Amino acid sequence: MLNRYANRDRIAAMDPATHAREIYTVTAYREFPWDVPQALGLALFRTYAVPSIGEVLYGTGEFTEKTQKRYDDTVMLIDAAIEHGMEHPRGRAAVRRMNQMHRAYDISNDDMLYVLCTFVVEPIRWIDRWGWRATTAAEREASAAVYRNLGGHMGISDMPTTYDEFAAFQDAYEAEHFRWSRGGHHVAVATLELLTTFRPFSFFPTPVVKRLAYGLLDDPLLRALGLPRPTRVERLITRAIFRGRARIERFLPPRRKDKLARDLTSVRTYPKSVRGTFPLDEVGTFPGCPVNHDVSATG
Repeated sequence: MLNRYANRDRIAAMDPATHAREIYTVTAYREFPWDVPQALGLALFRTYAVPSIGEVLYGTGEFTEKTQKRYDDTVMLIDAAIEHGMEHPRGRAAVRRMNQMHRAYDISNDDMLYVLCTFVVEPIRWIDRWGWRATTAAEREASAAVYRNLGGHMGISDMPTTYDEFAAFQDAYEAEHFRWSRGGHHVAVATLELLTTFRPFSFFPTPVVKRLAYGLLDDPLLRALGLPRPTRVERLITRAIFRGRARIERFLPPRRKDKLARDLTSVRTYPKSVRGTFPLDEVGTFPGCPVNHDVSATG
C-alpha cells in the first residue's frame, strides 16, 4: 500500500506563497474530494443567516425554485476558477460570469467579503473536525491565498491576508449580523431538502437525514435560520457517523488522480461528459435576459 500521507508530504515540500493553487488542488481534489464540496455547501448555508444575503437570494426565487441548478452552477463556476486559475481562459470566464451575476444585485463589499471568508474557512474547519487527518499550516495559507486571488478578480476590497485573519473576520461578521429572516429561513429549508436527495443521504428517510444535518450546525446558525436544535443524542450520532467515516478513510491508499466537485453525483443539471468543457457563459442566472439558459433538460 502506498503511503497514506504521501500527498501531505508532497504539500510539505511546497511553499504556499508561490504554489498556493497547486497545494489547494491537491488538498481539495485528492486528499478531501468529498469533504471540501460538503464544506463549501455549508459555507453557502451559513451566508443565508445574514439577512442582507438571505433576503436577496430568496427574492430571486432561484434558490427556492431551482435549488439543484443553483447548486450545480456554483460548483461549475468555482471548480473552473480554481482548477484553471486566472491565467486560463476558462478561469477568467468563470470569474466573469460570477461578476455578471453579482452586479445584477445591490451587494455590499462586506457581504461579498464575508462569503469569500466562508469559502476560505469552512473547508478547513470541516476537515479539521470531520476529515481523516487535520489540515497543515501550508494548506490553510494556500486556501487563503487562492481565494484572496479570486476575490481580487471579483473586485472585493479590504481582504484579509492570512487564514487566521479570514477566520477572525468571518467570526466577527457572524456575531454581528446573524439573525433570523424570512428569506434566509426559506432558502435554508430548500437547501436542506436538496441535501436529502444526495447520496448516501438519499438512502435514508428524509426526516432522519434532516435531524442528523442539524447536528452539523452550531446553535447561533440554527437560531438565525429558525431551524430546530438537535438533541444531545442526535449530535452524538452525527459525530459518530462522520468520525467513523474518517477512520475508515484513513486506511485507504492516497488518490493519484484529481476528483473535482463537478464529478460528484450530486451535480445533475449538466451532463457529466461535458462538465469540463461546458460554455461557462451559459452557466448561472440571467436576470432580465429573455433567452432561456436552463440546461436541466439536457442532463
